[in-house]
Amino acid sequence: MNSAPREVTLEPGFVLHARPYRDTSLLVELLTRDHGRVGVVARGVRSRRSRLAGLLQPLQPLALSWRSRGELGSLRAAEPAGRPFLLRGRRLVSGLYANELLIRLLGREDPHPGLFEHYLTLLEGLAEGVSEPVVLRGFERDLLALLGYGLPLRRDARDAPLVPDQWYRYDPAHGATPVAGPRAGGVVVSGTTLLALATDPLTESAARASRDLMRAALQPHLGNRPLKTRELYSRYTARGEQENGPSSGQP
Repeated sequence: MNSAPREVTLEPGFVLHARPYRDTSLLVELLTRDHGRVGVVARGVRSRRSRLAGLLQPLQPLALSWRSRGELGSLRAAEPAGRPFLLRGRRLVSGLYANELLIRLLGREDPHPGLFEHYLTLLEGLAEGVSEPVVLRGFERDLLALLGYGLPLRRDARDAPLVPDQWYRYDPAHGATPVAGPRAGGVVVSGTTLLALATDPLTESAARASRDLMRAALQPHLGNRPLKTRELYSRYTARGEQENGPSSGQP
């Protein structure tokens, strides 16, 4: 038995991704405040008469209205709900990386309270010139925690308090195990880094030192299919830009 149609009106949200659908429509993936990730068909928006095509872009705050029955809804209206986040270069890639993470990790119609606000914090940080590693590591950490995959960052695998000057091999599924030094093999980080990753605001040094850890933590949930933003990000590393970018996007 089919569920009754649901009408949602003026819901705050963002476009995560859009692709052509049939002749004149788009299939749009949204991140919404109260409904999480939502898939909708935007009918006719690729026609010359449509006013929505230019609006349904990533990084533009929107007020969205749609009607749904099941997993895929039908977009009824969209209007600006603020100024777009004008990201360029590497920071634009970082914003698209966050969008790709959300598409890959979130199920449709599975809201996680607080996620929308974390996403806004990420975009604001990227737009305001906050360190890329700091905003990205914080977003990755908080996203995993909201999805139920939070990392133990204060106690080791035996439930002993972490020691700042101790080195640890980190297994995201089990936690930190003390090792003799930084070349012990696997993902090895210091106790100082782990403890700093558990606090806000993140320091620049902790954000940079935890890149490989966050990559390892995300990988089991992303699967074997490469992230498309990896190729985009590699263009900037090829130009000699050394600032750490997306943890799962670096070559």
